[in-house]
Amino acid sequence: MTDQNSSTERKSRAGNLADGVYQALRRAIIEQALAPGTKLPEDSVGESFGVSRTVVRSVLARLTVEGLVSQRPNKRAEVASPSLAEARAVFQVRRGLERTVIESLAGHLTPEQARELNAHVAAEERAQGRDGPASIRLSGDFHTLLASMTANELLIRYVQEVASRCSLILALYGRPHSSECAVNEHQAIIDALLRGDEATAVKLMDEHLMAVATRGLLDLKPARERDLKELLAGYRERAAAD
Repeated sequence: MTDQNSSTERKSRAGNLADGVYQALRRAIIEQALAPGTKLPEDSVGESFGVSRTVVRSVLARLTVEGLVSQRPNKRAEVASPSLAEARAVFQVRRGLERTVIESLAGHLTPEQARELNAHVAAEERAQGRDGPASIRLSGDFHTLLASMTANELLIRYVQEVASRCSLILALYGRPHSSECAVNEHQAIIDALLRGDEATAVKLMDEHLMAVATRGLLDLKPARERDLKELLAGYRERAAAD
């Protein structure tokens, strides 16, 4: 094997390793295992996943761009804690983005896409009331799944980012379970899209997002602090499995 091939292979392995840690850490934030304000020291995160601080630094930078992590000069990174004003602004932007998604999909869903959406809602129903973290993640995934069906890469990226930020916001301000979307609301949106009823689908999505924001933007007492390694233990196993 040439030196160039060896170098390419090493870079590929490093990229896969960093991506696995990124996915696991992002999921821990979205599922609210890591609460807003949780400190993310590079050495502790690195030990949790068995990776170098260099890898952790690249992952934290990526999550910072997405608004899920906050990094200030000369301070440790931490899970972002958006202000109430920032939270409301994120929801406002999300409403506009998801209206665009609905307008793109109304009357244009394929049978395969319809089956995929209905299967997703069925998974949400199974998780609801039984698996809190999975329910939170699946609720957000419904919206990113819809966006993915537009085939608009920029729209997909923006919806994914605001949906992730909303999960973080609801962890900070929401009542228990407020981050779980109402599954029946998701099904109603799918039905309107399949009928090609754009006006109703837009109205349902907007009301749905407003309801999530209204259910969520309330103050809560902070949860009991847990050790970072304890919080990330399960996510390390998932990263290794991936």
